Amino acid sequence: MFESRVDIEAAALALREAQQSGQACGPIRGAFEPLDLVSAYSIQEINVGHAVDAGRRIVGRKIGLTSKAVQAQIGVDQPDFGTLFADMCFPDGVEISSDSLIAPRCEAEVALVLKKDLVRDYHTVLDIIDATEFALPALEIVDSRIANWDIGITDTIADNGSSALFVLGSKPVPLSGVDVANLAMTLKKNGEVVSEGSGAACLGNPLNAAIWLADTLSQIQTPIRAGDVVLTGALGPMVPVEPGDSFTADMAALGTVSTSFSA
Repeated sequence: MFESRVDIEAAALALREAQQSGQACGPIRGAFEPLDLVSAYSIQEINVGHAVDAGRRIVGRKIGLTSKAVQAQIGVDQPDFGTLFADMCFPDGVEISSDSLIAPRCEAEVALVLKKDLVRDYHTVLDIIDATEFALPALEIVDSRIANWDIGITDTIADNGSSALFVLGSKPVPLSGVDVANLAMTLKKNGEVVSEGSGAACLGNPLNAAIWLADTLSQIQTPIRAGDVVLTGALGPMVPVEPGDSFTADMAALGTVSTSFSA
């Protein structure tokens, strides 16, 4: 763990300043040693608290690093989580400004919207199904406040799971109407296929990812609540975003979701 609270606060400040200025900082793991998972989540928690104090509203959680392909891209071997805020959410088809983003990347995933709290220490797949109101196709726009995506798992955890924005589809689908484990996904960038995958790429099943998140958050007394959205994790490799790009994800029975970025 960090040797002092001063180091944790300094790391949190470096990430806040990078986000506010749009100028990436260096790796947290290198500037503030030693950095373990507990300290990384402490940094994330500080900045979530600052966001809430500034008036931002929490609307859910994201799970990151669930796809083996994405884990290979980043060089990690386990999931992480971050917090979603209302001002990060965009509706299907809306153009997004590129101005506030540093080095964005796009990935397609399954979003779950809950109707019940998930407060058990350990959850089953039946608990997740029972608590889910509906699923939506989603695009997550990840971004790193750390220069050149030079990150390890502790960096991305500290950086709120490298979260930035997310886009939700507009047609809710009950879980009874879609097999999320075998869901096929195709992501197109400017009309060309750039990423393909399936629900099985997300810890074997997006519901498995939701179990991991529900257990993890309940055990630290910050459970997922009714009304929350859960981004369960990428179904295929993430793709770099440039100004002027457009993206559409086709997720079979779950439908499609699209967005574009200002030039």
